[in-house]
Amino acid sequence: MSEIIRGRELTRRFRTPGTRPFERPRWTTALEDADIDVRAHAALGIIGESGSGKSTLVRLLMGLDAPTSGTVEFDGRPVDAGASARSLHWLRRRTGIVFQDPYASLDPRMSVGRIVAEPLGALGIEGDHRARVREVLADVDLPADAAERFPHEFSGGQRQRIALARALVHRPDVLVGDEPLSALDVTVRAQILGLLRDLRERDGLTLVMVSHDIGVVQNLCDDVVVMKDGRIVEEGPTEKVLLEPQVAYTRRLLASIPVIDPRG
Repeated sequence: MSEIIRGRELTRRFRTPGTRPFERPRWTTALEDADIDVRAHAALGIIGESGSGKSTLVRLLMGLDAPTSGTVEFDGRPVDAGASARSLHWLRRRTGIVFQDPYASLDPRMSVGRIVAEPLGALGIEGDHRARVREVLADVDLPADAAERFPHEFSGGQRQRIALARALVHRPDVLVGDEPLSALDVTVRAQILGLLRDLRERDGLTLVMVSHDIGVVQNLCDDVVVMKDGRIVEEGPTEKVLLEPQVAYTRRLLASIPVIDPRG
């Protein structure tokens, strides 16, 4: 199975101003020398503590931020995050992303139909947009009248389905989730997980899932990358990494998962 995304020697440093007059600015390293491959039609999980560099890595892979050094290729084509928005339309058409807080990413003044259809217009995709919106809303198990309603009329789980529909409406090859399930309760999380599995199987989607929840990664992902302090410290098939971790940090991360006594 070939790689659809390849990152090499990715480093991202941020310039922070000094706190006192005439103090020289400092540089903070969020990601350092990261090499990563995302296999086509597979699901990759990226795990690690807060501040480990997970979201920074994903932003570089999606061309939402430019690396300080290093390269990203999507299906063999270089990704230049510094290029104009129009020149990156090819990448936007092939990728979709869902963020942690669905309500913050949905314009409350727009109907769900307009929200979901927005990528179709922005990317210049031809065809019957209304029909495509109805189709993708059905794919994520939302009612037929959802297109005429507004985000505040839906539950948190339904809003995440709306965000998922918007990410899928233009039929991307790669779907990225940046902590997309962490704000949901256990039951809704299981429903969205099942939905992602079904969509991946039906459409051959490639998934990249950033998550604090190792259970989500274990249930959804074929491969996993473990990050600490801006570096990739372990990677490999999910079952092998989670059952036979080779790095002390990964073992500590797994040991931090709470164990629920079934006897109550």
